[in-house]
Amino acid sequence: MSREESQTRAAPPTRRGVELTLVIFAVGIAVGGYLLNYLNNNAPIPDNWWLAIGVWVLLSVGSHIVVRKFAPYADPVLLPCVLLLNGLGLAMLNRLDYGAGNAAALQLRWSVVAIVVACVVLVLLRDYRVLERYTYTLFLLGAGLLVLPLLPVIGQEINGSQIWVGAFGYTFQPAEIAKIVLTFAFASYLSDHRERLKTAGTKMLGITWPRLSDTLPIGIMWAYSLFILVFENDLGTSLLFFGLFVMMLYVATDSPAWPIIGVLSFAAAAVLIYTQTSRVQIRVESWLDPFANVDQNYQIIEGQFGIAWGGLFGRGWGMGRPNRIPVVNSDFISAAFGEELGLIGLMAVIVVYGIIVMRSLRAALGAREWFGKLLASGLGFVFALQVFAIIGGVTRLLPLTGLTTPFISQGGSSLLANWVIIAILLRLSHQARAPIELDNAAQVVNLEDEETVLLEPITPKTKGEGA
Repeated sequence: MSREESQTRAAPPTRRGVELTLVIFAVGIAVGGYLLNYLNNNAPIPDNWWLAIGVWVLLSVGSHIVVRKFAPYADPVLLPCVLLLNGLGLAMLNRLDYGAGNAAALQLRWSVVAIVVACVVLVLLRDYRVLERYTYTLFLLGAGLLVLPLLPVIGQEINGSQIWVGAFGYTFQPAEIAKIVLTFAFASYLSDHRERLKTAGTKMLGITWPRLSDTLPIGIMWAYSLFILVFENDLGTSLLFFGLFVMMLYVATDSPAWPIIGVLSFAAAAVLIYTQTSRVQIRVESWLDPFANVDQNYQIIEGQFGIAWGGLFGRGWGMGRPNRIPVVNSDFISAAFGEELGLIGLMAVIVVYGIIVMRSLRAALGAREWFGKLLASGLGFVFALQVFAIIGGVTRLLPLTGLTTPFISQGGSSLLANWVIIAILLRLSHQARAPIELDNAAQVVNLEDEETVLLEPITPKTKGEGA
């Protein structure tokens, strides 16, 4: 068998037809939820209903066409899952807007921007590995983004948190973009230093503990990001960054030292912050006994009542009273789903998030180099920890963190950042599944027995910035 025949036969199916079928299914569910809001209340459907549905259908099919052309071997399940969540979020925001408000219209505009930007990223970022060489530039860029809300004029404080920048009447959370930039930076650093982090160091209690010289750069960036976020009173994002860094270190080294260090550090930091920050004390007290202060914990109490009233099967689209929950559009939108779709509906939404995380880890397993493995696993873990933290807070499994529910909660910066993450994961999965001859960063060697061997991709490892 010739080498060309071997490579052709080994090429996996693109599965774009499967993706299109799932996209149509996802759009149908979102459109059904949108219309049921009115039908269940015997309310007149808006005159421009066809425009909102048309825009969403165009966005969904258009994003599928972009993936079909520019990443034909991408995972066929990722895009439909995200479109399903984004569509359900729009339908629920429209339901919460019924009679007043324009959160759904604003979120639809942000969805247009986010999906267009994701498509642009997918078109322009033809090989994610080009960013591997810019480790310290990415660190500096991430650090700069985190500190922007503290600057005068543009920095804004909303609801006690200094995490926003404002311009031209719009606000944005730079930390949403910083989590992507720093994930790239850590993946690059760890892929280059993983052997030293894994083998060099002092062995104690059967575990090889890393040397200070190897951990100092990431330790500085780690401490800096956490300090800035705590100073900005953004404790939820601090938890997200902390968990992300520990997980990536563990994936890179396969050493139990990092989870141990992470747990001990988290415990010490939690005690310190609890004793020094009244905001954290309030969150913990609200978690343990919300009825001790009904006025202060009204949001949590109403969220619990709403989920309980929804029961197993829910009240039905538009049939509950989720607007009794303060700030239900963002922090507590999962409680609205629990009330109107029931525990089964809420669990179905969580399962969709689980599928996104699973497919991200599958892309990590298929990546041909450590940078891709670390990047895919890190971005997947961002979704896992964020969903666990916010839904855990709403259901009182954990203290409330204030994070947004990806793709569902109202919020343009979160929606934009998460769509960019999906675009990167689509590119990662495409390069992992594509035939060898289409991956221009790898080499194929034809041996004497006509077998093909994939070598490690040759990626420039010049760490001097500007390379």
